[in-house]
Amino acid sequence: MIRLLIVDDAPFIREIVRHAVRLGPIEVIGEAENGKEAVTLARALEPDVVLMDLVLPEKSGVDAAREILGERPETRIVAFSTNDHETVVMKALEAGCCSFIAKPFEAEALVEAIRQAVESKTA
Repeated sequence: MIRLLIVDDAPFIREIVRHAVRLGPIEVIGEAENGKEAVTLARALEPDVVLMDLVLPEKSGVDAAREILGERPETRIVAFSTNDHETVVMKALEAGCCSFIAKPFEAEALVEAIRQAVESKTA
């Protein structure tokens, strides 16, 4: 079972993700609505994968990803955003995110991105 932390400031997006990941071997272990909360929860819950929105209040997803990976480099972070501009994607990947998925997304594509993140860790 893949332990997932969902980070998005929009409650309806977190709900959509919770619903979508029921298709896969994924357990949602926590949800954060801003970058600071994401770092705190990642420390406490030690998720396998963090699904990280890039545009967040209090601390950006890129900064939160950097901080989480600085403390727990084995954590896999899948960035997602409605802004799929190349510079945004590059910043996420440079921060250590293993992949990027654009919103809106298909449930199957989301589950596959999370599964691939874990598989790339063990490969």
